[in-house]
Amino acid sequence: MTNSDKPTEQTSQPVIKVRGLINRFGSVVVHDNLDLTLKRGEILGVVGGSGTGKSVLLRSIIGLKRPNGGTVEVLGTPLNTLGEAERSQIERRFGVLFQRGALFSSLNLQENVALPLIEHAKLPREDAEHLARVKLALVGLSPEAALQFPESLSGGMVKRAALARALALDPDILFLDEPTAGLDPIGAAAFDQLLVTLRDALGFSVFLVTHDLDTLYAACDRVAVLSQKHVLVVDTIDKVAETQDEWIQDYFHGPRGRAAQRAHNDY
Repeated sequence: MTNSDKPTEQTSQPVIKVRGLINRFGSVVVHDNLDLTLKRGEILGVVGGSGTGKSVLLRSIIGLKRPNGGTVEVLGTPLNTLGEAERSQIERRFGVLFQRGALFSSLNLQENVALPLIEHAKLPREDAEHLARVKLALVGLSPEAALQFPESLSGGMVKRAALARALALDPDILFLDEPTAGLDPIGAAAFDQLLVTLRDALGFSVFLVTHDLDTLYAACDRVAVLSQKHVLVVDTIDKVAETQDEWIQDYFHGPRGRAAQRAHNDY
């Protein structure tokens, strides 16, 4: 694991508390009385089978989907009690990286990263673009790459640029939705290591939706498994893998799970 086995007082403090969450789409209940906590400074991996609502949970927390019940408390503040202006202030402390990167194709990387600095931090364009180059360098992209457009870049470079944009406003919490999807194994491993390095250096917390077993072993301090409309188990990956549940056993102890565990042990 990336952190010590002994949790510190700092890492035990929750930055997200989800309690009794209910999400429905028509008559279909996706989440029913779901509880989950993200601790300060940790990388929490969220996994589950198809239809368990991993991305729906993320969207409920960041405000893109209004839950049908329950509470979401972020950084000590219940979001359902806030007005629009107050909620906007809290959401500025989030960084979000969606599965496909969601970069603007008409803007180069520097302009993509500068945009939230101009729109939300109200920085002059020159200052925003200077900071954008700093953020791009932080994720390992060169000054030359900063002037390129997304369509001319590899998938790994697009994901790094999207990460730089997610970090533009120095967030307290980073939300990642399948960040290594579409990357080759080398690019995915490099992204996992970059994420851990940046978390250790900058101290943010990470809510990470993934299906990538290698990411779980390489980057995550704890893993939460969504099943049967709630969180079935949340713990360190070794303890989660011991849970006597059919899906968990198939997922963690099938051929890919065994390969990911061997690779982690060898590393």
